[in-house]
Amino acid sequence: WGPLPTLPGDRGVDELRRAGLRGRGGGGFPTAEKLAVVRRSAASNRRRPVVVANGIESEPLSLKDRTLLAANPHLVLDGVALAARAVGADLAFLCVGAEGAALVPLLRRVNDGRPPGEVPVELVVAPPRYVASEESALVNWLANGRPLPTVVPPRPAERGVWSRPTLVDNVETLATLAVIARVGVERWGSGGTPEEPGSMLVTVGGAVGRPGVRQVPFGAPLAEVLDGAATGPAAGVLVGGYFGTWLTEESARGAHLSRRSLASVGATPGCGVVAVLPPEVCPVAEVAAVARWLAGQSAGQCGPCARGLPAIAGALDAAAAGGPVTDRAVRDAQRWSAMVRGRGACKMPDGAVGFVTSALEVFGDHLRAHRAGRCPAGPVGGRWLPVPGWSR
Repeated sequence: WGPLPTLPGDRGVDELRRAGLRGRGGGGFPTAEKLAVVRRSAASNRRRPVVVANGIESEPLSLKDRTLLAANPHLVLDGVALAARAVGADLAFLCVGAEGAALVPLLRRVNDGRPPGEVPVELVVAPPRYVASEESALVNWLANGRPLPTVVPPRPAERGVWSRPTLVDNVETLATLAVIARVGVERWGSGGTPEEPGSMLVTVGGAVGRPGVRQVPFGAPLAEVLDGAATGPAAGVLVGGYFGTWLTEESARGAHLSRRSLASVGATPGCGVVAVLPPEVCPVAEVAAVARWLAGQSAGQCGPCARGLPAIAGALDAAAAGGPVTDRAVRDAQRWSAMVRGRGACKMPDGAVGFVTSALEVFGDHLRAHRAGRCPAGPVGGRWLPVPGWSR
């Protein structure tokens, strides 16, 4: 892409604030504010910052980060270099997950061929654990070898790797930063909506004829995304991945890919996953299997994860089995989800119970059929919702 444009210090932060860029990893935090916190912390602590490019992609339904790193690694590394320049960092990490480990030789060749004078970038492969991509867990692993979330505050932007202010950004966020620096705020913001300019990468999967990763402008009708992937009838549509929200097909087709539109149906874009569950499988069994996997992926260092998530998964297993226990199992799952929400050291339990409670609502008719001892979708367990180690 040629020489990097100039995006130093405060000017870089101001440009990103004007652009309205938000994180693409799922949280949607304003990127300019995160950079500003890192700069202030570095000035007050007199310690050089660190930049961490998060490409771990622990979400099993997501392929966008690996696709981006394979197709356009220089754009990601441009973003790393520009972010480092903006905050004054002298070291950066590019982190991939176990599923992305095959990209390391390519990334190493590309990184080794970068122009001299850029921030040094170390390539690392994170442990294969869902919670490892959470920013405080990632920082803790880089500094101490322990992929466990830490209590915040302080946040990594204030005190991160080796107690240095640390900017942790998703690789798509950093690539977008590089695009903004090259084409300017106005041109980049000509797509999307006034509130959410630009585009996002969306992984469309499940029961679709054309699965894959698409670049979609913010505000695009979700119906267009589904139709573009050749989606047939759907029992439900999951938006945002396993930390996301289940929607009915009708609600999904009436929504747009924007935070404002999805908020009206109780969802967010999250990490850009749109997954379709077909009507011929048992959604209760699918959700129960994912809940059980999520319970095993937590750090296990606080009650909501160590006890709450396994209990919720057990209740869903009972509901999937069907019969007279179904109603009680559903009530238990709902009650325990309410008890868990907001009480974890990180957002792991909140994401898991959002996935579960939205499923209980969207698949209510199916659960009532389970109570009668029959599954209208046929045999239990189609496993359209993958978890590592399974194949459909």
